[in-house]
Amino acid sequence: MRFCPGRTAVTGAALVIATAPALGQTTSAQGWPSRVPTIVVSFPAGGPTDVLARTVATDLADRLGQQFVVENRSGAGGNVGAASVAKAAADGYTLLFATTSVINNRFMYRNVPFDADRDFVPIVLISKTPIVLVAAAATGLKDLAALIARAKAEPGKLNLGSPGHGTAAHITAEMLQRLAGFKLTHVPYRGSAPMIADLLGNQIDVVSDLLPTQIPQLKAGKYAGIAVTGAMRSAALPDLPTVAESGFPGFEATSWNALLAPAGTPPDVIGKVNGSVNAYLRSDKGREDLAKFEMQAGGGTPQDLKAFMASEVAKWGPIIKAANITME
Repeated sequence: MRFCPGRTAVTGAALVIATAPALGQTTSAQGWPSRVPTIVVSFPAGGPTDVLARTVATDLADRLGQQFVVENRSGAGGNVGAASVAKAAADGYTLLFATTSVINNRFMYRNVPFDADRDFVPIVLISKTPIVLVAAAATGLKDLAALIARAKAEPGKLNLGSPGHGTAAHITAEMLQRLAGFKLTHVPYRGSAPMIADLLGNQIDVVSDLLPTQIPQLKAGKYAGIAVTGAMRSAALPDLPTVAESGFPGFEATSWNALLAPAGTPPDVIGKVNGSVNAYLRSDKGREDLAKFEMQAGGGTPQDLKAFMASEVAKWGPIIKAANITME
């Protein structure tokens, strides 16, 4: 089945992704899914998370012979959508296309209307998206060592842009600064577009952003890449080193996407979705899709995702608290 970009949903609206059962495939009336499941995206339509969710939903529809609905329920940094899934019936017909916010928001918001550990059961990690540090052309900075040296020599002079206060890009930059012992003045933007405009105009010195957003400008040589925060280099920018290669072995920080279900969802449903998503991630199409988004494939068991989420809590909690990052 082809996904039609022109049918992107608006916030609160639903997009039905339909397919006919494959030849020879039957779906039991008593089995799951016997009716349309909903995948909730906690952010507005059109962004990378939304587009990936619709891509995954299309593939699930093809593999399971049932329509899937992708619904955008945005607000409060992802809390609105996540809370709606946490309160949904645990029957496999409401799933959450989760992001890093489902972990980090507990540390930033005073009142989070769900408990991620108690209210959800993990299904599968879908993808990781690295962050990239870049520097405006006027700074003359070309690598991480030079950035750190200048920041230490001129404390507080260099500023750092991020696509928003409390975003994965912001928190990643805080972790690196604390690890390397330097400090930049944070300037939060409302998204990447105005930040890129200021970077091109040399109005901001350094930017931390999701890698896919920055690739066109970096390829065009509009400004300099400093380092990527993933475990490996980007295929699109093979000459740009990782933070780990730049003097900080073992450093890895990414935004990520995963599927979660309400606690109590039957294990056989969890297993069916997990198997289908893993098959997609291993397929040629899955690899091609994630390569377009500059994302690294996830996969693995629900237990793998549970362990990964626990490691993310341990990683980001102390950073968010130490940097006093709050959202009201």
